[in-house]
Amino acid sequence: MPFHSTVMKQIALYGKGGIGKSTTSANLSAALSGMGLDILQIGCDPKRDSTRMLMHGNFIPTVMDLVRVRGEAPITLSEIEFTGFNGVRCVEAGGPEPGVGCAGRGIIATFQLLEKFGALKGDVIVYDVLGDVVCGGFAMPMREGYAQDVYLVTSGELMSLYAANNICKAIQRLSSRTKSTCRLAGVICNARDQPNEEELVAEFAKRVNSSLIQYIPRDRVVQIAELNRKTVIEYEPASAQAKYYRTLATRVMENTHFTIPTPLEIDELESLAYSYI
Repeated sequence: MPFHSTVMKQIALYGKGGIGKSTTSANLSAALSGMGLDILQIGCDPKRDSTRMLMHGNFIPTVMDLVRVRGEAPITLSEIEFTGFNGVRCVEAGGPEPGVGCAGRGIIATFQLLEKFGALKGDVIVYDVLGDVVCGGFAMPMREGYAQDVYLVTSGELMSLYAANNICKAIQRLSSRTKSTCRLAGVICNARDQPNEEELVAEFAKRVNSSLIQYIPRDRVVQIAELNRKTVIEYEPASAQAKYYRTLATRVMENTHFTIPTPLEIDELESLAYSYI
C-alpha cells in the first residue's frame, strides 16, 4: 500500500567511513520507493559509490568530474541525475583528485546545480554523507538547512561510536544557527557482531538524547546482493534482511521525535563501551 507523504522529508545518514552508510542508504531508498514514494538519493562522499547498487553496479558521472571537464561550460540535469532501481533518482557529488583540494566543494557545487535545476524535490531526499570529519563542506547539508532529519549510522565498535558522537557535537553546535533546521532523528545500528551490540548502541542513543530507531543485524545476503550488483531489497525482497530495511523505511517516515543531542565526553564514551564488553 502506498505511503502518502504530505511534506517532503530531507534526511541525512552520517557515520564513520566503512560503517555501511551507502549500503544502508541505498536499501533505505529502495525500500522507500517500494512504498510508492518519489526518492532522490545524493551521495556526498568522494568514493562516489552511494548509488552504485541502485544503478546495478554502475558508477554514475559525478558533479565534480563534470565541473573539472567542462569548466565554465553549462551542465544539464540529465548529465548528473540518473534513474535507478524502482525509479530512485541518483546523484553523486564526487570529489577532487586525491591529495588535491577540498572534498566538501563537491557537495557545495552539487547543491548549487540541483537548486538551479529545481531538482531538490520529491517525497524524500536521502543524503549519504561522510562522517569521520565534519568539515565545512560535509556539514553543509546540516548547516544550510538541506538535511533536516539526521540519522547516525554506527556499530558497537568504539571508533564508530566516537564518529557518531562527533556528529552529535556538530548538530548541537549548528542547531543555534538561523538557517539550520537539522535535528538528530535517531541512531541506526549496522551491526558488526560485537557482544551486547544492540544494547550498547541503544544506551549510547539514550545518552545522547535520542533513540535506537533500527537494529540491522549482520547478514551475508548483503554481500551476496552487492556481488550481484543489487540492493538486498531488489535481490532478495523476501529475506529477513530486506524486512529490516523496510521496517527502517516505515520508521523514518513515521518518525516525529527530533532532538538536539547531548554528546558525551570521551571518557564517558569509553566507559560506556567498556561496560558492555
